[in-house]
Amino acid sequence: MTGGINSGKMRMPTTADLMSMWNASGLKEKLIFTFGMLVLFRLGIHLPLFGINGEVFSNILNGNNGNNILGFLDLFAGGALRNVSIFSLGIGPYITSSIIMQLMAVIIPSLEKLQKEDGEAGRRKLSQYTRIFTVVLAVFQSVIFMAYLAHLQGAILPGLNHTMFYISSVITLTAGSILVMWMSELITEKGIGNGGSLIIFVGILAGIPLYSSRTAQMIAGQPSLGWNLLLLLTIFFITMIFIVIMQEAIRKVIIVNPKRQVGNKVYGGVNTFIPFKLNPGGVMPIIFAVAILLFPSTILSLVGQANLPEGWIYNVVTALTRFFNPSGGTYYAIYFVMIVALTFFYASIMPNMQPKEIANNLKKYGSSIPGIKPGKPTADALDNILTKTTFIGALGLGIIALVPAFASFITNITTLQGIGATSLIIMVGVALDFINQIRTHLLARNYETFLKE
Repeated sequence: MTGGINSGKMRMPTTADLMSMWNASGLKEKLIFTFGMLVLFRLGIHLPLFGINGEVFSNILNGNNGNNILGFLDLFAGGALRNVSIFSLGIGPYITSSIIMQLMAVIIPSLEKLQKEDGEAGRRKLSQYTRIFTVVLAVFQSVIFMAYLAHLQGAILPGLNHTMFYISSVITLTAGSILVMWMSELITEKGIGNGGSLIIFVGILAGIPLYSSRTAQMIAGQPSLGWNLLLLLTIFFITMIFIVIMQEAIRKVIIVNPKRQVGNKVYGGVNTFIPFKLNPGGVMPIIFAVAILLFPSTILSLVGQANLPEGWIYNVVTALTRFFNPSGGTYYAIYFVMIVALTFFYASIMPNMQPKEIANNLKKYGSSIPGIKPGKPTADALDNILTKTTFIGALGLGIIALVPAFASFITNITTLQGIGATSLIIMVGVALDFINQIRTHLLARNYETFLKE
């Protein structure tokens, strides 16, 4: 329903109805809080780290058209890495920590118990472990980043006490990463949408003008690529349509509910359905896959700057660096496999996609799937349905993630590759999730109004 019921008929909501829902549902405060925190994050990326000549590092990124590991990292840091700001690490350590803790919760029984059996208290404790591990990862990445800067000629300003400078820089970068983590958790708790995803979304959005400028310069220098650009943008647009379809598609499982007679009235007996999303993980498999792949890529890239002497160690590092290079074919092959695997993993830990629990609940309330006996047969049938649905969704998500990158390769326009390959799905997915959460708040307010009437 979209409006109150006064005369037994549905009516479309008026402007007054929408304003009433906007003001009374608390949505306005949530949106203002969310945008306020995102603005603070954007301001933070322009606060430079003391003692660093940011132009040296920025020139390295500009010289490679953003099509390298550092360009990918800068894209997800929202430009903070390019500015060598206090937020240079961005949300990366927190996301990596979350991934590792979720994987560990499947392997370690005590962590699995915290996640599934100990309720809200267990989840809070698991969140605390995630935060602690985030600090550890932030310190580690800060040390690696500072070691990389130390090997860049002119990156560190002269006249500084190197020991105190490194210690203070590591502390500052770690504190900046923790502050970004805190912002993301506050957005998730008191705002609208997932804080981590929104921070990545805003960072990618902020990088579009830079990528567009590079593309315009390329076309100006090679006018013959104009039609290639048109083809690439068309593929991007079609990809966005398929992303929306993937995000919104569901598999309906019909449920037969029993009739119950109370006095002279009969209740129930109406068939309903359980909706299983084709892509249950949303954008999270993409974000997780990128975070996992960029971690070894970053470490190998920074180790490669250490001027290793030629030998077997140098050869191994060089080979692995090429293997995990985001512009290489092997990277995208691993990327595809990881998206499929992480989609299945994410589906397996979601509470509303547990076949045994769903089957037990259906049996408890006397409901059933047509033609299937309650109990274990229902659980097996649901497991089969979920496996097939998730497989189709995972395969589709993996293919969609590769299409823009392949299109960039065949059109020979690589200046938009960072946005096309991974960021497109993240932007569309996060935007859809954000809109759906706003819609949920408005509908909740509308139903409250309906019940009062």
